[in-house]
Amino acid sequence: MSSRIIALTAAVVVAVASLCVAGLVTLTGAATACSVVTTPSGTTGRYDTEQVHHAEVIVTVGVQSGIPVRGQVIAVATALQESGLRNLGHLGENNDHDSRGLFQQRPSQGWGTPEQIMSPEYAAGAFYRALVAVAGWQSMPLTVAAQAVQRSAYPDAYATWEGDATALVGLVSGPPNASDGPGEQCISVGGWMTPVQGTLVSGFRTDSRPGHDGVDIAAATGTPIHAAASGLVIRVVCNAHLRDGTPYSCDVDGHPVTVLGCGWYVELRHPDSTVTRYCHMLRRPPVHVGQQVAVGQVIGQVGSSGHSSGPHLHLETHTGEPATESNAVDPIGLFASRGIDLTAT
Repeated sequence: MSSRIIALTAAVVVAVASLCVAGLVTLTGAATACSVVTTPSGTTGRYDTEQVHHAEVIVTVGVQSGIPVRGQVIAVATALQESGLRNLGHLGENNDHDSRGLFQQRPSQGWGTPEQIMSPEYAAGAFYRALVAVAGWQSMPLTVAAQAVQRSAYPDAYATWEGDATALVGLVSGPPNASDGPGEQCISVGGWMTPVQGTLVSGFRTDSRPGHDGVDIAAATGTPIHAAASGLVIRVVCNAHLRDGTPYSCDVDGHPVTVLGCGWYVELRHPDSTVTRYCHMLRRPPVHVGQQVAVGQVIGQVGSSGHSSGPHLHLETHTGEPATESNAVDPIGLFASRGIDLTAT
């Protein structure tokens, strides 16, 4: 990778605090506010339409090729480092050998013809074919997996882009979308977002509910619940029973007095070892244990299963696994430290 690419990489470093969705990736200068800032040149924040389009191409090729979300994040992070998500052609003396395209692939190294490499679809497919040939790539740190494919002179640089790549993959993968409810969806630079659009109605371990290990966000039945950050699904459970221990269905509404438990719920483990728990879902969640999910991916729907008085999301955050009462922390504080204001729901 040449000094040309290093300079380009530095030029697109994100120095602002949040990403927002309004059809494009939007970067704002506030820590928690969500606002669309469109420049006269037609770009939105620091990622413009060309860059977002290339991220979408990479993700689309990944989906078509059966590449899991983790692989899509690795690919987008690699393209951010190598080209700034620009489809760069040969630049003469300033070129790094014969490198070109989104991934700076070299025809002389067997990546394809110059014409093929300049096709973003072809380049993404070539990257994925090389990635899946790396034994154990899914469990590797992003920079190790990317370096195994690219063999860059700057192997540690890829990790710089993991947060941005995670957010971009979540944004261009589909959800959130207009059918998810009113208002924009914000994704912080660290890759976190509010999981459901609703009203915060109950806090963490309040005086009236000292055993309440999360917060409650009220929303209409069927409202999509999004992964608050990318991570691994570690639990998909139906937990509902009567006070005497008799099992109770999670496929019907629960009760605030006679029924106990979280109903249908999902737990995600995130790269920083944080665990998020999403309770009282309407029906069995559409994810499974061991599945990698991207920030913003729909993991369930708001319901009222288990110990519940009405449709809402009970959201918990834990500092480790397994998620227990002892490692539960206030979601408002944890989300705030990641650039998301849950009180603004």
